[in-house]
Amino acid sequence: MANVVDQDQQWLIDCLSATLDTNQQVRSYAETSLNQASCQPGFGNALAKVAANKELPMGLRQLAAVLLKQFVKKHWQEDEETFEHPVVSGGEKAAIRGLLLLSLDDSQRKISTAVSMAVASIAHYDWPEDWPDLFPLLLKLISDQTNMNGVHGALRCLALLSGDLDDMVVPTLVPVLFPCLHTIVSSPQIYDKTSRAKALSIVYSCMSVLGVMSGVYKAETTALLLPMVPTWVDQFSNILAHPVQPEDPDDWSIRMEVLKCLNQFIQNFSSLTDMQFMVVMGPLWQTFVSTLRVYEQSSIEGTEDSYEGRYDSDGAERSLESFVIQLFEFLLTIVGSRKLVKAVENNLKELAYYTIAFLQVTEQQVHTWSLDANQYVADEDDNTYNCRVSGVLLLEEVVNCCGPEASDAIIDAVKRRFTESQEAKVAGSSAWWRIREATLFALASLSDQLLEAEVSGHAGVNLGSLFEQIITEDMGMGVHEYPFLFARVFSSISKFSSVINRGVVEHFLYAAIKAIAMNVPPPVKVGACRALSQLLPEANESMLQPHIMGLFSSLADLLNQASGETMHLVLEALQSAIKSGHEATVSVEPIISPMMLNMWASHVSDPFISIDAVEVLEAIKNAPGCIHPLVSRVLTYIGPILNKPQQPDGLLLVRWILSQCY
Repeated sequence: MANVVDQDQQWLIDCLSATLDTNQQVRSYAETSLNQASCQPGFGNALAKVAANKELPMGLRQLAAVLLKQFVKKHWQEDEETFEHPVVSGGEKAAIRGLLLLSLDDSQRKISTAVSMAVASIAHYDWPEDWPDLFPLLLKLISDQTNMNGVHGALRCLALLSGDLDDMVVPTLVPVLFPCLHTIVSSPQIYDKTSRAKALSIVYSCMSVLGVMSGVYKAETTALLLPMVPTWVDQFSNILAHPVQPEDPDDWSIRMEVLKCLNQFIQNFSSLTDMQFMVVMGPLWQTFVSTLRVYEQSSIEGTEDSYEGRYDSDGAERSLESFVIQLFEFLLTIVGSRKLVKAVENNLKELAYYTIAFLQVTEQQVHTWSLDANQYVADEDDNTYNCRVSGVLLLEEVVNCCGPEASDAIIDAVKRRFTESQEAKVAGSSAWWRIREATLFALASLSDQLLEAEVSGHAGVNLGSLFEQIITEDMGMGVHEYPFLFARVFSSISKFSSVINRGVVEHFLYAAIKAIAMNVPPPVKVGACRALSQLLPEANESMLQPHIMGLFSSLADLLNQASGETMHLVLEALQSAIKSGHEATVSVEPIISPMMLNMWASHVSDPFISIDAVEVLEAIKNAPGCIHPLVSRVLTYIGPILNKPQQPDGLLLVRWILSQCY
């Protein structure tokens, strides 16, 4: 009888169809009609019937389930902030719950997912008190190996529910639920990777709640999990032991869930996992090493699909990079554990060696950064969490936690990777520069720790000589061919300027001054600006003075082309140039000061740009012979700001700029 369509049902079906019409007026009228109908008794039940009716088009059923979820949020519970009158009656609630449960095993995955979301939204209010049979039914569905559609729907529903579970519910669910989930995870011959990954995501959610509880109820949570740990660790090992597969986001997803679960075990129940952990280390290393080859082919070389920017039906990212970041996070947890770090201390050289390879610029980054210099600057400043940032964080943790041996391991890995880049270059590989750039990136990111180790006598190599060898090897290479390598050399040199030959520093400072004036790729100019900001303050005056006027002119021209992140970078370089220009600054003050004042006035509501501009003006004020002409210019610019008291930030900046100039 559920599929019998009466007059009211037909009206609802027609109305839902109209919301998908290409005509805007038709859509708007249908949406208004549905909104009015939602206040009538039986509307929610009618939506549930449409969602459950397998004879209707999938799109309409899915839409009905989505609207039902929204309806529940507004009309199910009177004391909720989102509540709108009228409240659904008890009888209608029961009817809706019954219809939805019958549709959880729908053969259409999109319908099953939409229904699961509606069930979870109702369970948020009704379970367990008003819906005691929900959990037994879900357990029955996930345990029925003859109904895979039901397994999928129930797992999806449990995954949504698990995000709302609290410390009152989880301890009672785990003893019953985990064995069922273990059966799914341990049966790859029966369940696909998607279902097994979903089962693991539920384990992770429950573990997260138990982890929070363990702070107060350590004995109870330990007793609850102790019998289960060995079997789960065995399963985690089995999943990680197989080589990572290319173009297989389902494989990456299930490994991600394993790593998240292991992270929870280690962070909150380390006493339970200490003895079991060594079982995981071999398979974990297999995953780590095999992931690199897949990552090189998919992300770095771009010859295979990395599924970048794609998500599953639950909104979870399916990209290879998200998996690699999770892998690094787990390794970070291991290295940061005083007990577990011992498991990797004998393998630090290999860990550093493979990690550096993950730092290579990807094909997508080359494309994005070549088109958008602002994004390149933002990513370089760690505003974006990606594989490179995650890998460097791991290397930093290794150096901080593993003593002198870690510094030696990093240096050893750098030497090996540098040699490989030389060999690849000789062999004619077009990608040799990537591993060279990654090597420099690692060195520069760890410069403070490595230099400190050298000063304390723990470094087994002369860092200055090693760095010089790497950067001077490519002095004669074409900047247009390898822009990101040259950008890395420029941005790295200041990190080691105190330990390398002064002539080498001056060579690259001069190269940076020339690059600002040349028609070179934007990343090179970004690197050159970074080099100027850091190297100009310590530059030899006699070397710099013949070039300073040309540098002022080049930076002024570059500033007119810059925006956002790059503008900030150019202003920093300009400030350093002015401080280093000494008497020459007075010659360019008539050009630079109006430019800075215009920038300040036009960006007065942007604290970042306006403050950068003021700092440049302060540098001009402090230059010999510049204060009086600057003050006379300032007065003509502050009037418009004072006439806008609605801009308090502007008034504060006026006070600041006046204080700097007088």
